[in-house]
Amino acid sequence: MTTIFDLPVSYFGLQFLIGLQNGAFYALLSLGLAVIFGMLNVINFAHGAQYMMGAFLAWLLLDIAGISYWWALLLVPLIMGLLGVVIERAFLRWLYDLDHLYGLLLTFGLVLIIEGLFVSVFGSSGLPYEKPQALAGAQRIPLAMITGNERDMMMIPLYRLWIVAVSIVCCFGTWYAIERTRLGSYLRAATENPALVRSFGINVSVLITLTYGFGVALAGFAGVLAAGVQALTPHMGSNLIIVVFAVVVIGGMGSILGSIITSFGLGIVEALARIAYPEASGVVVFAIMIVVLLMRPAGLFGREN
Repeated sequence: MTTIFDLPVSYFGLQFLIGLQNGAFYALLSLGLAVIFGMLNVINFAHGAQYMMGAFLAWLLLDIAGISYWWALLLVPLIMGLLGVVIERAFLRWLYDLDHLYGLLLTFGLVLIIEGLFVSVFGSSGLPYEKPQALAGAQRIPLAMITGNERDMMMIPLYRLWIVAVSIVCCFGTWYAIERTRLGSYLRAATENPALVRSFGINVSVLITLTYGFGVALAGFAGVLAAGVQALTPHMGSNLIIVVFAVVVIGGMGSILGSIITSFGLGIVEALARIAYPEASGVVVFAIMIVVLLMRPAGLFGREN
């Protein structure tokens, strides 16, 4: 068996896959944050709680209504998107002309309310969610072409591969829709010059509402994916959103492509740090954020004002 630093090469491959999986969750959540901030100028601190709600909603659909994982992938984003529309219409629409701090405080208050309600109903212990049987196994991958040793094999969990693949499709599909389509051009124009867009007969208010709903739907979609790989707890979003905010800052606030690339890159860096120096794996993202902010305050892909 081929080894690197006295560790099997298959171990490195598995850690790399875990890094891609973590990067996939970072990408989906940071993408939603980037879309909401870029289009609405609102720092949505409730994004982690909305991610958690998506996971619990998938669990409720399966436990109460018997709705499978595959249907949950479709229904949960729709339900969460509608919830996002309600939140935007009821609360956020009044804050667009105010300082960013007001939106941050409001969404932080929503986090406290949502998590408190879920703790009182479901408790703090983790709930299991059964992943679909089609993705429950693992695929044996030969590494002989890389190492030259026919004995080198790697077992790759199918569900982790599924998370990475569907996240890449979803993220770059969103980027293409916003950057390369007419609807995306309307959205970008509405953030720069809403009066001009209104002169073409386009309802800017509806565009903004749908944009926030879409960002929340992405968080719900990520929550369904996460339900198959971790126990569901009311604080699962809070544990992740701080890292996601760091990812968004590194990539550049409002930069969609920057959020996607940075998310997968930092997921891999975290995984490699876990191999080289496990104690630093939890802080490596924040160390990189400090360096990036010192050298380029707008982020790697952000625009300097």
